Amino acid sequence: MVRVQRVFEVDKPPADVVRYLSDFSNTEEWDPGTVACWRMGEGAIGVGARWHNVSKLLGSKTELTYELTRLEPDRVTFVGTNKTARTVDDLSVSPAGSGARITYRATIELVGWAKVAEPLMKLVFEHLGNAVVRSLAGVLSSTRPRHAK
Repeated sequence: MVRVQRVFEVDKPPADVVRYLSDFSNTEEWDPGTVACWRMGEGAIGVGARWHNVSKLLGSKTELTYELTRLEPDRVTFVGTNKTARTVDDLSVSPAGSGARITYRATIELVGWAKVAEPLMKLVFEHLGNAVVRSLAGVLSSTRPRHAK
């Protein structure tokens, strides 16, 4: 299992951050690995909403179905699955000065033959975690990310 966590701050109010994060199709704007992401279904976004995500990682394309499993005023959680992986993207949002502190946790569980790649994937996802901070902070903030201690 691969786990990555990053904490950073942006100058947007927490409610605006949660509203933006709750639409997983926005990963096209902030997740460097995402090539395309679209909503499956219609209606208001809420727990149970699903998205089809196409990502490119180490030159290979992978597709996952993500489901919104938690939507609270201070937390958004998505679970993505395909035949070789189960991922959990958990984002907590709290007030920080005039903006918000985001705690981004990604857990990737590789299954079957893909499990042998976990040591390499740990390195890849650590690097990707840094890129996510830069991208997401850039989208949500007019200032550079301030890494929380």
